[in-house]
Amino acid sequence: MKQEDGELDTLVRKRIRGLRVAMGLSLDDLAARCFLSPSTLSRIETGHRRIGLDQLAAIARALDTTIDHLVEPADDSDVVIRPQRDEARGITRWMLGRDPSTTVAKLRLTRPAPTGTSLLKVHPGRDWFTVLSGTVELALGDRRILVETGQAAEFSTMIPHAFGAHGGPAELLAILDHEGGRSHLRLPE
Repeated sequence: MKQEDGELDTLVRKRIRGLRVAMGLSLDDLAARCFLSPSTLSRIETGHRRIGLDQLAAIARALDTTIDHLVEPADDSDVVIRPQRDEARGITRWMLGRDPSTTVAKLRLTRPAPTGTSLLKVHPGRDWFTVLSGTVELALGDRRILVETGQAAEFSTMIPHAFGAHGGPAELLAILDHEGGRSHLRLPE
């Protein structure tokens, strides 16, 4: 579905107003924050004035967002997050974000962490996860750490590491940087 320019223009105006209201800002408050007059801001929100790029940048900053977020298409055709199963590795994943620099994923692990340091991964950055159910075994260098339901772990990914289920299936919510997503979830480059 291709979004027409007029539809995007209307969407941006609605987003500006919606964010302003959600932040509890009056027209006067937002106008002061982005150095526009309240009447100019009102005409922008109602569609009676074109939005200049310089104005859009100032409004985005004042609303603690980015131009990209204000103008991203309203493509909500696939809002359902479907699981992706990797039976060979014993992982089911739900990708929960669309930011390419960070991967947020819910994982269901059914296999134990690999044994032997040659199977552990190393990559730049840090990984973080919290266990939603079950127990996750974190292989971190020579150590084996059990992380139980309600607990979280964060570690340098320059230490050889891997994780898996311990004593039955486990579910976790993980935040991985780009390298971590590629390494643990086999995401495309």
